[in-house]
Amino acid sequence: MKRGLTGRYEIAEIGGETIRAFVPRPLPPDPPLELNEQRQRLLERATLALGRLDSVTLLLPDPHLFLYAYVRREAVLSSQIEGTQSSLAQLLLFELEEAPGVPLDDVLEVSNYVAALEHGLKRLREGFPLSNRLIREMHAILLSRGRGSEKSPGEFRRSQNWIGGTRPGNAHFVPPPPQYVQDCMSDLERFLHNEGNPYPALIKAALAHVQFETIHPFLDGNGRIGRLLIAFILHHDGLLSQPLLYLSLYFKQHRSEYYRLLDIVRMEGDWEAWLDFFLEGVEQTASNAVETARRLLSLFQRDEQVIQKAGRSASTLLRVFRVLCERPLVTLNQVRERSGLSFPAVSHAMAALAQLGIVREVTGQRRNRIFAYNEYLNILNEGTEIA
Repeated sequence: MKRGLTGRYEIAEIGGETIRAFVPRPLPPDPPLELNEQRQRLLERATLALGRLDSVTLLLPDPHLFLYAYVRREAVLSSQIEGTQSSLAQLLLFELEEAPGVPLDDVLEVSNYVAALEHGLKRLREGFPLSNRLIREMHAILLSRGRGSEKSPGEFRRSQNWIGGTRPGNAHFVPPPPQYVQDCMSDLERFLHNEGNPYPALIKAALAHVQFETIHPFLDGNGRIGRLLIAFILHHDGLLSQPLLYLSLYFKQHRSEYYRLLDIVRMEGDWEAWLDFFLEGVEQTASNAVETARRLLSLFQRDEQVIQKAGRSASTLLRVFRVLCERPLVTLNQVRERSGLSFPAVSHAMAALAQLGIVREVTGQRRNRIFAYNEYLNILNEGTEIA
């Protein structure tokens, strides 16, 4: 449905140029969304796919194991959309604090993303509401180090920003002037807490994401926080017991269509076109995540069976292997700490696992060696390759 412009323009003078900054109307859309039979089916399929994703993690020995890996994969993908050139292996090496040659600024950004996400999760588990305060806390961590750290971490902007172009005067889109940001974000917060919201959580997440991106409340990091907001709404509203639905890969693969639909919502009020795209992405992403979890489970079971044939040393090898299932890139000291085994026992076990083809030493050094659970990393790496 084309409702027309979903906000109003504020005319302002910046740097001697007249600009038109867009101030969106509060959610929900008016008139209400057209939830026809086809759209209802899309909603049902996406909801069912989320249910399968929520239940498949129960098959894994430890759901947090999947969350650990998946969060880092998402951090890499979400940061790549913003132009960051960091791989998953580089992030894991950085976290080992043994990462010579890793592009520091890029990997810092990705590491900050992981920290912001984990902080938000911890706060929600403690009963803290999904709110502007939590969004600002996550943003403060996201921009705490490296690029963007000078752009008011944790604070809504007090100056004009823009999207595309070299200045507001030639920008593709100019978000609300700074004096409107707080009110726009307060309206969004009320919508998140179901005041006047007649829609289920999935639709709420779809609408809130567009609204957040339109407000663009920060000087930097809006895209990453806006994508996180989707997972956090679904987790906060009980659709997912773990926030495992991340759409960054889908948005990366359909980048031009994603931006086109955001524009269509703002200029023409066609929320339905965006909603269809969003729901298809949720179904596809959730189904892919289920398949990834199943492949990891199958991999762990297959390799465990190989190890169990190793005779008397099998129990030691299994203890080391289970650490690799938690952390697919490790040092011998890390394995020693996590397994409770002696350093010589860990070293012998890792050599045996390398002979079995399960792990690979990645440094080529005699000291400070790092071992990778290759097939695990290969599964996680799919879609994160740097172009």
